[in-house]
Amino acid sequence: MGMQGNTKETITATMSRWAAGLEYKQLSQAAVYQAKRFLLDSVGCALGGYRQHDVIIALEVLKEIAGRGPATVIGTGQKMDAVSASLANALMIRCMDYNDIYWKQDPSHPSDIFPAAMACCERAKSDGKELIVGFVLGHEFEMRLCEAAFPGIRERGWHHATLTAFVSPIVAGRALHLSWEQIQHAIGISASRHCTMGAVTAGKLTMMKNTVDPMATQSGVLAALLAERGYTGPEHVIDGKEGLVHCYGPEWKQNLLTDGLGESWRITQCGMKFFPTEALTHAPISAVLDLVKNNDLHPDQVEKIQIRSLARAADILSDPSKYDPHTKETADHSLPYVIAAALVDRQVTPAQFEMKKIMDPTIRAQLKKVEVVADPEIEKVFPALQRVIVNITAIDGRKFSKQLDYPKGDPRNPLSDAEIEEKFRTLAEGVLSAKAQDKLIDAISNLENCGSVSKLMALMKADVKKKVAHSKAKAVKPKVKAVKQASETRR
Repeated sequence: MGMQGNTKETITATMSRWAAGLEYKQLSQAAVYQAKRFLLDSVGCALGGYRQHDVIIALEVLKEIAGRGPATVIGTGQKMDAVSASLANALMIRCMDYNDIYWKQDPSHPSDIFPAAMACCERAKSDGKELIVGFVLGHEFEMRLCEAAFPGIRERGWHHATLTAFVSPIVAGRALHLSWEQIQHAIGISASRHCTMGAVTAGKLTMMKNTVDPMATQSGVLAALLAERGYTGPEHVIDGKEGLVHCYGPEWKQNLLTDGLGESWRITQCGMKFFPTEALTHAPISAVLDLVKNNDLHPDQVEKIQIRSLARAADILSDPSKYDPHTKETADHSLPYVIAAALVDRQVTPAQFEMKKIMDPTIRAQLKKVEVVADPEIEKVFPALQRVIVNITAIDGRKFSKQLDYPKGDPRNPLSDAEIEEKFRTLAEGVLSAKAQDKLIDAISNLENCGSVSKLMALMKADVKKKVAHSKAKAVKPKVKAVKQASETRR
């Protein structure tokens, strides 16, 4: 299809051929095991996300614009079109900033793409094995794209959702059993029109910080549906004139996108989050918690906490807006805030990002004690090590210091299955009953034996008869009737 006369096929052709031909039996046991772990982690994040203010707003909008369809929405259990369901589910997974994390040249959260596989597998009436293939595919290409740019595109001012728009159509297209040529067109359709500016994670943060990647996932599903019917997109969207490599210079190691496909699996090298915060805050939080707990340090004893980290941590995570956070999105990307919360509360959980905590005078009094220093020696060892050095000075002159090279949740220091399950149950509480949690955990752990993705998705419907706090939803001033409907659907 348009390849005649070309001596060398485009990169998207190579990627698409491999994705179209990949079979479950080719996956390693480790890849399948990790796919199931990441699914349990992501569904937990989604069930927690289901009750968040941004998701409540998005579901109201989708109620107006979405069509009926084969794909299930987590939490509500409603069936809608695959494009809308992929957006809703991806936003739920992403909105607490608690799902997976990969960081080489660029950061990314490959599980943001899971809903493309979920929605399209439901539409194709597929089984658990196909779903696993979709999950592994998404991690494979998202992580490879993050490795290929030098420096990472985030350092050039672009957000990694730009890369997700290349990957989600591969996942969606494969789940819809498209030909490799159709998958290639889907990549061109989605990627050529979906570039995301770094502004969403710079300075004062808004709800868009967690929405751009779900929108890139949604883009891939729409592109795959168009390609299925014969729509075309640029085949040279990565390596051709005015494609990714041309527009997003300076250097791309393009071979990293296709070398050794199927020889090992990137999903086994992805990390999870132990804290619901921006990735570069994890090692500093871990180190501060260790020092505070082991030395029984209290806020009134601490004069200063110095965090030595990367230049980008100093730039993105401790600019002036991060010393005065007024939203959850700014707080979970504020190194001073998360360190202050760790010092005061000795934990950093979703509870630390409720507004009453963010405005807590005791926590806010600690923010000015936190100093973030860009350390060139730490820069040299990144990304192989996510090194951080924490120096705490007590008012009585005592000094405490700790160096950490990678945080809890890193593949070299992974969460245990029991820890993932505990995280899942904490997030699912108030949405799923204990019995429903047990059934879902069991189904995910036996995912390869699941005969229907739709049956799996049905297990994610809220069954706890409990009103979700809608007090904040009044900020958008919807009609009273709409608020009433929303509270009824979420009881």
